[in-house]
Amino acid sequence: MYRYKINSALAPLEKESELGESVLVLLTSDELERGILVPGLEQILCHTPSAKDAHVCKAEYRNRCICGTIVTPRKTRKHDIIAFGFLLTSRLVVICDDIGAANSAVHQLRKKNLPIDSGVGSFFYEFLELLIDKDLHHLQELESSLDELEEQVLNGEIIEFNSKMNELRKEITSWIRYYTQLNDMVCEIQENENGYFSDSEIGMFHMLEKRIRLLNSEAQMLREYSIQMRELFQAEIDIRQNRIMKTLTIVTTIFLPLSLIVGWYGMNFFNMPELSWKYGYMTIIIASILIVFICLWIMKKKKFW
Repeated sequence: MYRYKINSALAPLEKESELGESVLVLLTSDELERGILVPGLEQILCHTPSAKDAHVCKAEYRNRCICGTIVTPRKTRKHDIIAFGFLLTSRLVVICDDIGAANSAVHQLRKKNLPIDSGVGSFFYEFLELLIDKDLHHLQELESSLDELEEQVLNGEIIEFNSKMNELRKEITSWIRYYTQLNDMVCEIQENENGYFSDSEIGMFHMLEKRIRLLNSEAQMLREYSIQMRELFQAEIDIRQNRIMKTLTIVTTIFLPLSLIVGWYGMNFFNMPELSWKYGYMTIIIASILIVFICLWIMKKKKFW
């Protein structure tokens, strides 16, 4: 468990007497379940949601606190889901984190040197801002992946399209769901029912809401792009099928006269002079070849192929 003074640029908390200032407490789900006691905070910590129980982004107002959970689409290198449980009061921020992502974020915030009069609202704004700081870059990477997939389709490389497209579609959908939930959570915090945040902090959350909406719009555009990609893929499949049907039609058209000749001379009537003619077999072969070339010439002239 880690404790920091928010008002002193996230300086480590050295004395229990300093709990009167704005304080940040980082702990894990196991520590929360064991009932870690901090003097003066025993009744508050028990309301902190566990990171293990985090499935959506949400915030709820209670009598003495604001509590909720945050779940991002991002994963660590070990493929662990980045999720937090959090609790806010007028002078306290508690974050439950099992993989160390919150601790890493705090170290980054310490490097930013927050103002000395920073409060709980300012810190939580900076924390959420840090979570979405590189999201636009990631969305641009998804767009680049869609561009590459589009080039492959246009070049006729469609063998692995469905698997790649499904993977991208699921990821884009997860980002849209994340931004929608995060936007609702920030709107809930802006209501400030408990009066924990100042007007300037409410303004910060309002700016954060606008940025989340922009990111959500970007993700929505990527989803529309993926739908257009599927339409392009289907169009390419239709073009290939049309080419195959066209080839089959040409072959069938060429061999129809030959089938007529085969059926005609397959009747084997006794009075058919060609059957006993010395040059009958060769004549039929030459006639068949001429028919094939004439059919090909007519189709070429009519631009059937």
